[in-house]
Amino acid sequence: MKPVYSVIIPAYNEEEGIAEAYRRLTCVMRDMGEPYELIFVNDGSRDGTAAIIAECCAKDASVRLVNFTRNFGHMQAISAGMEYARGAAVFVIDADLQDPPEVLPLMAAKWKEGYHVVYGQRLQRKGETWFKKATSKLFYRVLRRMTTVDLPLDTGEFRLIDRKVCDAVNRLPEKNRYVRGLVSWVGFKQTAVEYVRQERFAGQTKYSLRKMFAFATDAIISFSYKPLKLATALGFFISLLSFAYMIFIFYQRLFTDQTIDGWASTVVIILFSQGIVLVVLGMMGEYIGRIYEEIKGRPLYVVQEVVEQEKSS
Repeated sequence: MKPVYSVIIPAYNEEEGIAEAYRRLTCVMRDMGEPYELIFVNDGSRDGTAAIIAECCAKDASVRLVNFTRNFGHMQAISAGMEYARGAAVFVIDADLQDPPEVLPLMAAKWKEGYHVVYGQRLQRKGETWFKKATSKLFYRVLRRMTTVDLPLDTGEFRLIDRKVCDAVNRLPEKNRYVRGLVSWVGFKQTAVEYVRQERFAGQTKYSLRKMFAFATDAIISFSYKPLKLATALGFFISLLSFAYMIFIFYQRLFTDQTIDGWASTVVIILFSQGIVLVVLGMMGEYIGRIYEEIKGRPLYVVQEVVEQEKSS
């Protein structure tokens, strides 16, 4: 029987909590009373995550496991789940249980009202440091101002998307995928369900400061050319300042008796202007690097195997 709901659960080194994620998701989905499937995408875990999910597959025909050959990344895992999903409505939820499975029926209710995308909007984030909360809040607001796409504030990948939206996103060919941005970009009727984000059930976060910075950079560059425009404006502004300073130096030299120290101010200006040049070149390099990734045409991920119960003929 074709499922009404598909639930995509990307997982990377989540052996401590993956069984509990399966249990809670199963309870919620069974209570909803319609056919469903749980699609666990193992993103190259080096612990026992895959083995635990395989055991769930053996006893539960509604569970499928998609095993990557290595760690390709969170966005790639979600993209794989969307490719394998068969349901009329597709949920995306992380395996760490920070996003409560009990919110899924609320999203489904909104979907049945006619919405094509129902995203979870965080009212509160429990168990996170002030630094993580502050930087996350800043990131969403900066991203919203820098893009032309209407990206809702304080949301992650936790959401429901209609089959039409899933198919539209699957057809997008780009390799650097910021999934929540792509879902917003394709349009359709969207609404929010508010919830409180919980602490991790077990284990440690897989998003280090370096990964968070890379994620923010990918999001901004994938959906905005404003960094390049800002670089151009900054270069023009520095040129005006340099020209004004040059006039000031000529004025001092020709019409005053003031001694011009010379080297100190010159070195400061050169270092400052060269720093701006390097920043601009770095921005351009980020965009060029993404062009390079796109033209290589490599797949988003490589699947080693798909584990599920064999269907009886």
